[in-house]
Amino acid sequence: MKAVVHIVDDDAPFLRSVSRLLRASGFEVATYSSVHDFLRRKDASSAGCVLTDLQMPHQSGLDLQQALARSANPLPVVFLTSKGDIPTSVRAMRGGAEDFLTKRAPKVQLVEAIERALARDARERPQSAARFAAREKIDVLGARERQVLGGAIRGLLNKQIAAELGIAERTVKHHRAAVARKLGIQSAAEWALLVRDAGAP
Repeated sequence: MKAVVHIVDDDAPFLRSVSRLLRASGFEVATYSSVHDFLRRKDASSAGCVLTDLQMPHQSGLDLQQALARSANPLPVVFLTSKGDIPTSVRAMRGGAEDFLTKRAPKVQLVEAIERALARDARERPQSAARFAAREKIDVLGARERQVLGGAIRGLLNKQIAAELGIAERTVKHHRAAVARKLGIQSAAEWALLVRDAGAP
């Protein structure tokens, strides 16, 4: 299936205009008038990227970017706005945006940004899927289990973890057993690899 450029903008005339422009440039396009509509799309696993307005009612483009970052399919984002400012553009880029353009940007600049975003998605898609799967595993752990996991992957002994957390050593053993059961792996070395894959601190 061809990668899709998802365009999110509450300005209906602009949405029609930019979708026509991109289709004429050979892109597969889907349009949405709100972040809510985009997040409810049927095919949430397809390859592609997102071209979104910054300021929209209810949920902004930055809200969309954050939602994508937490999802199983973190598509690259290109911001296209008429009301951008430096602090907002910095925030968007730090959040991983591929580009931050004004709505008056030349067509060639827009097309180049979308092509980079699509190439990035193709490049990062396998790693993104692995990262989400690892995060899902870690998310089932309780707060104390995560603390024990953190100590274990730092190479601490059970008694050292117990002293650090102010709990009994047998309690640490209990939590380690729970971590092993929930993660489906036994060794601290494998736990460390999982945490690395998840991008967890």
